[in-house]
Amino acid sequence: MKPVDIVQARLSNQLLGKKKCETAAETVACLGAVQAQDFAGAKWALGVRMRRATDADVETAFNDGAILRTHVMRPTWHFVAPQDIHSLLALTASRVHAANAHMYRKLELDSMLLSRCHAVFTKALGRDRYLTRSELADCLAEDRIEAAGLRLAYILMHAELEALICSGPRRGKQFTYALFEERVPRGKKPHRAEALAQWAFRYFASHGPAQLKDFSWWSGLTMLDARLGLDLATPQLAREIVDGKTYWFTPDNKNVRLGSSTALLLSVYDEYTLAYEDRSALCAERYIEKLLSMGNSLTSVLILDGKIAGSWKRLVKRGTVEIRSNPFRPLRKVERESLEAAVASYAKFLGMPCVLS
Repeated sequence: MKPVDIVQARLSNQLLGKKKCETAAETVACLGAVQAQDFAGAKWALGVRMRRATDADVETAFNDGAILRTHVMRPTWHFVAPQDIHSLLALTASRVHAANAHMYRKLELDSMLLSRCHAVFTKALGRDRYLTRSELADCLAEDRIEAAGLRLAYILMHAELEALICSGPRRGKQFTYALFEERVPRGKKPHRAEALAQWAFRYFASHGPAQLKDFSWWSGLTMLDARLGLDLATPQLAREIVDGKTYWFTPDNKNVRLGSSTALLLSVYDEYTLAYEDRSALCAERYIEKLLSMGNSLTSVLILDGKIAGSWKRLVKRGTVEIRSNPFRPLRKVERESLEAAVASYAKFLGMPCVLS
């Protein structure tokens, strides 16, 4: 296996090649979890992996609870399938709590206060009610609990990690929260070792070829737990050493050829770019400094043949979306045509005309 085979296989396994899913729920379940703090980018992350999808399709799946958005694995939002949320929280909630411990102390959120917050949420969200962030803040204020800004954010995250609340349907452009038990089917928590093995296999099947440290980074698990999961899943996996690094993958996805000049417009938070601690396979070394220099202005990346080849941004103008691409080098004709096809695909997803500039 050569470095080029790694990106080709990842594109295929991450549903960015010919293999696609039919629904948003199927896509999330296939990937395991999809980072979703950028909601618009996360919806497109699902859409680009589906055979025929629109923004409205993904929005409907979210509002119906076919996919959920909650804090899990790391201190950020992820799309998660309802049937997977129990095992993911069981494995990773304590890790996220540990990462948040400093902020809990700084914001004076002790166990007694958080228990009071949970009681308020339980009462306020009962009987299938959906409330926005500000409405929940008002409910806390009625109980004389100060909650605004970061303090409110960490109170809500704590309740998500404790499987008390999760995402409800959107109200216009506002997000709402719902009681966890109203949106998630009751599930039996698997034995910890069984869950570790299951998630290790699912990660390497959907994101491989990848390294052990990539799985640890993506899942938020300690290296010890990640290694245990990998050891238990090893009979179902293959491995190969490339440039001194050990990559794991399912045996049927080693030799994948997707053809040349495949262009993709992805969010910088897409699973393809963010789900690995070692991202050296995604970008030539001479471009890394250029990417770092862009800082917070880098929100979306242009992928060519599996490599980061530039950035892009969208500007909505009177019912038309302008796609401004910024490739790191002049594009060949075939690459430009592939980029135009990617823009056309994005336009179909949005249901709006898109112009490439």
